[in-house]
Amino acid sequence: MNEFTEIAPAFVEMAHRIVWASAASVDAQGRPRSRVLHPIWQWDGTHLIGWVGTSPTPTKRAHLQASPYLSLNYWATNHDTCVAECRASWAFDAETRTMLWNLFANTPEPLGYNPSIIPAWTSPTCDAFVALRLEPWRLRVMPGSLLLGQGGKILTWQE
Repeated sequence: MNEFTEIAPAFVEMAHRIVWASAASVDAQGRPRSRVLHPIWQWDGTHLIGWVGTSPTPTKRAHLQASPYLSLNYWATNHDTCVAECRASWAFDAETRTMLWNLFANTPEPLGYNPSIIPAWTSPTCDAFVALRLEPWRLRVMPGSLLLGQGGKILTWQE
């Protein structure tokens, strides 16, 4: 097991380089559903928080009401992988939604993007746009070089 202060920046570097994550939630019967998300992570040296701009669809809301956890898996063609197991919570307040909108809009591509490219997202406070806050309870980072027998090490952390 690694220290959080060691794995968090390694996780953010890899996740931000890969950009897209496969995310899984479960419904009230424990059945998984996966989707692709575009999280952005904030690491301040002590705390790691992920954010996703998304639409609060009935399915997403029901899944997170049944189980407020998401598993996010990043994979790159060089076989770099990182995983964040997270508690997820909705942020419907205008201040947080505007912060996230601006964070994506002001971050360089490919991690950053203009949220208004999504047709239903007309502003940070429109009904179709909400912030989803991610708080990891487990992280894993594995460089593809290790899988290919070229060295490296797996980093893991759990609360």
